[in-house]
Amino acid sequence: MTSSAPAPGTECADTASTAYRAALQVIESVEPRIAAATRKELADQRDSLKLIASENYASPAVLLTMGSWLSDKYAEGTVGHRFYAGCQNVDTVESVAAEHARELFGAPYAYVQPHSGIDANLVAYWAILASRVEAPSLAEAGARHVNDLSEKDWEELRHKLGNQRLLGMSLDAGGHLTHGFRPNISGKMFSQHSYGTDPDSGLLDYDAVAAAAREFKPLILVAGYSAYPRRINFATMREIADEVGATLMVDMAHFAGLVAGKVFTGNDDPVPHAHVTTTTTHKSLRGPRGGLVLAQQEYADAVDKGCPMVLGGPLPHVMAAKAVALAEARQPAFRVYAQRIAENAKALADGFLRRGARLVTGGTDNHIVLLDVTSFGLTGRQAESALLEAGVVTNRNSIPADPNGAWYTSGIRFGTPALTTRGFGVAEFDRVAELVVDVLTNTQPEGSSKARYRLADGTAERVRAAAAELLAANPLYPGLAL
Repeated sequence: MTSSAPAPGTECADTASTAYRAALQVIESVEPRIAAATRKELADQRDSLKLIASENYASPAVLLTMGSWLSDKYAEGTVGHRFYAGCQNVDTVESVAAEHARELFGAPYAYVQPHSGIDANLVAYWAILASRVEAPSLAEAGARHVNDLSEKDWEELRHKLGNQRLLGMSLDAGGHLTHGFRPNISGKMFSQHSYGTDPDSGLLDYDAVAAAAREFKPLILVAGYSAYPRRINFATMREIADEVGATLMVDMAHFAGLVAGKVFTGNDDPVPHAHVTTTTTHKSLRGPRGGLVLAQQEYADAVDKGCPMVLGGPLPHVMAAKAVALAEARQPAFRVYAQRIAENAKALADGFLRRGARLVTGGTDNHIVLLDVTSFGLTGRQAESALLEAGVVTNRNSIPADPNGAWYTSGIRFGTPALTTRGFGVAEFDRVAELVVDVLTNTQPEGSSKARYRLADGTAERVRAAAAELLAANPLYPGLAL
């Protein structure tokens, strides 16, 4: 086994065990069903191969930080400029978290208030609209604030704000719902067009992106992905944005840990090239559930108005947990961890290919492996369900030009951050590929349904037993006993 850098805080397992036992006893005295569900969740996570690319395991220190009285404080506004009194400790928390974010990513400005990835994207979108559309309109009207506009000028500005264009990666190519698609609020804010990938290779075609940008002339060019298994040249994306006068916004929610861990550097690192960069703080960054916005100085003031522009009161206890996670990510061990995420993804992809599976783009150079399950005669829905029955937790995902649509899909997305946190190395991930192929080979569609399937007798038990050996050798939160 190639051991990975351990999750931070495992050296304090005895202290964490004491803290969690005490906390669960308090919870149990009020609502025992919640205490039971919490214990069961830990047991379930310990007993399954978690391969969902957007999930990870936060350290005990991060998790414990969220359960504090910082949750009880309202703190609308920003550091030193709150709408409530008594926010001096929240100011410290937010300042420390922002400091760690700036230093970790080399960003001029960091905003740590967003509650989620969609909130981070909304803050970014509206900061760009405020800078590119609202500010010039105010200047033209000779007004300092929107409240100073006449009704006529305000209506004209509202029309301009709601009539802007956004260009982002299509969903089936690996883009995200928050990149301007109609079911999401971002699609209701913008006139949106998509760029895709090369139909033969599945790779991003920068010439095609440039052509789409020249034709559509977006205000915002969005780069980033949730299911694209390759790197992006962000210097090239910035050149495209500059040519058409667009603001480059990068959503690095999935691969932020690879940026923080210096696996992605130079043109693969979006922060120096993007005007605004957004991310979640969980996923590969291994922190609490939440969002983060990084910005160049020209957009800092607008992003800083995320509350009240988009957000309500920040969550001080989560900002505190972000600070702890970002401090962990600045340690040398995190770079080792990030490198092993990428190495393990390649091992997983190679393991699939050697066993005859078909991968979108033919491999990976980030943390994502996207498996085309039509070669097994399955839909993504059938494959996801069969794998779950065998103790392998994944999620179905669209592939380019997906014949089964976005609900049933034709793909399964795998990610390596969570099991890398547990200590899995390349040998273990090769074994995982073997187990996945075993399940899919022994799964048959049932009838004409895109959801129903039949798993051959004994397959689930065989795979669960093999997975249990891997999991026992790489325990989750070792030493943490409840």
